[in-house]
This record gives sequence, structure tokens and C-alpha cells, in this order.
Amino acid sequence: MTALHFDDADVRRLLPLETLLPAMRRALVDLSAGRVVQPLRTVVDIPAEQGFLFMKPALTADALATKLITLMPGNPARGLPTLLATIVLMDPSTGRTLATMDGTWITELRTAAVSAVAADAIVPPGPKVVAMLGSGALARTHALALRAVRPVSAIRVWSRDPANVARCAAEIGGLACASAEEAVRGADIVCTVTNATEPVLKGAWLKPGAFVAAVGAPRPAWRELDDDAMRHAVIADSRHSAEHEAGDVILSGARVAAEIGEILAGTVAPPSPGTTVVFKALGQAVEDAVSARLVYDAAIAERARAGGVPGRG
Repeated sequence: MTALHFDDADVRRLLPLETLLPAMRRALVDLSAGRVVQPLRTVVDIPAEQGFLFMKPALTADALATKLITLMPGNPARGLPTLLATIVLMDPSTGRTLATMDGTWITELRTAAVSAVAADAIVPPGPKVVAMLGSGALARTHALALRAVRPVSAIRVWSRDPANVARCAAEIGGLACASAEEAVRGADIVCTVTNATEPVLKGAWLKPGAFVAAVGAPRPAWRELDDDAMRHAVIADSRHSAEHEAGDVILSGARVAAEIGEILAGTVAPPSPGTTVVFKALGQAVEDAVSARLVYDAAIAERARAGGVPGRG
């Protein structure tokens, strides 16, 4: 059977958020339980563009996949996303390539889905005020995913570019803010989804009991959160990744209290009510592998309904 290819439009059609959320819960539990083979990502510097190429393989029970993802800070000026990605999905039994697919939407949606899964496990019920530091694609998907797990009474948006802030706020039904502090003060949930290399979130701004989804700063020397913010309880998607790749953790000397998969599985108790929590997410390869398998299986089911006969592989 010839390998399939899915472009961005295909992936968006085949990967609904309501399917992705429970899949990300299971993936995070499996990662913490040791049921996933996943080395640390390989990173290649692209000095001319101040960018990076990340290579991220993972093996699960039914998926073998690797993602190639570029982070290019200059892309918005070119009319392109900062993050661009391609995923290769293989049969874990034979190594045969099942599909290649544009991984940009998978990156954007699964990142937000993981933040939402973590918030759902830790944030008390009820309407929430959300602060969004960053105004790119991840801000938009985080607004979507958080609204799927909690009623959101307001979303405040800030980034360094006021024009981008205005566009993002209009698209997600949010309020444009002139400063990060204005966005964060009094917020129940704070999402840092920036390309910052120096802190943009100060712990002094956080209300007691706030939940911070710290998504950016995926390099050991990069920060989004200052030391005061990192003195709060830190939960990670992967303890090993956080301790070796996250500048917020490494440079602050913070201790990772637990992995979110341990909390979801019930093997570690969640932080006590009223605890301010930082959820440090590096974007794990297992999330991409599971998402890619969902896309592939949905396409096979779609073809079967239309009278096609391709096998699962």
C-alpha cells in the first residue's frame, strides 16, 4: 500500500478537538507510566534565521512516528507561522511508512489540548478569567481548548506587537491589554505562549491559586517566567524533559513536584486547593505520534465509508 499524505486542510478536518482531548490524557498517562519510548529531542541551530530544527521521535503501542519542526521567529513577517512541522507515521511492527502529514495544526492543537487537560485536572470548576501572553497561533488554540474544559468569563491578550494583540483578541473574543501585568493581574489561568528568551511573566502578578500553562521557552537558556513565578508548585509534562530542556526550570533551580500524567493516573495527588501551579510543557513527541495516528485512522475510516479498501497497516 502506498503511503498516504495529508496536507494541512486534511489534518484540520480529520483531527477534532473532542477526539484529541481524551487521547492526550491517555498519552500523558502512558508517558509517565513508562509505556512510551521517547528520547529527548535533537535540536539543530539555524543561525542565519535565529531559528531551530527539532527532531522528535516516539514509539507507542500502535504508532512509530517522528516529527520535524522548525521554529523561525522571522516567519510572521513572511506571512508564515513561526512553527512549521512535518510528521512521518510508521507501522511499529514493520517500520513501513503509513503516512506523511503536515504537522503544523497538530502542533498547535495538541499543545493547547495538553494545557487544557492539565487545567482540567488542577483548576477548580467554575467560570475563569484567562490571561494570554502571546498572540500567535497557540494563543488561538489555547482559547479554543480551555473553553472546552472550563467556562471562560474573559480572555485578556498581551504580546509585544499591539497590532497582533488586537487581531488575536478580536478573533478569540478577548480583550487587548497594553501590558503583561494588566493581562495577568487577577487571572485564574495564565498561558505563556511566546517566543520570549527573557521572562515576560512575573510571579508578583499572579493571584494565589492561579494556574500557569508555561508553553514557550523550550531551550535551556530561554525563560518566560521569573524566579518568583517558578517558586510555586511545578508540574511538568515530562520531568526528564523539564530538567534538561526548560530554561524556566533549569535557571531558576525549581524542583518538578510531579508529572501531569501521574496526577491524571491517580498515582500522585494533585496540588491542594488554593495552590498556585506552574505547568511546564515542552511538547512531547508522544503527543505528536498519538495525534498522527488519530489522523491516519480517521482517514482510513473515512475512505472505508466511501467504499475504499485501504488497510490500517
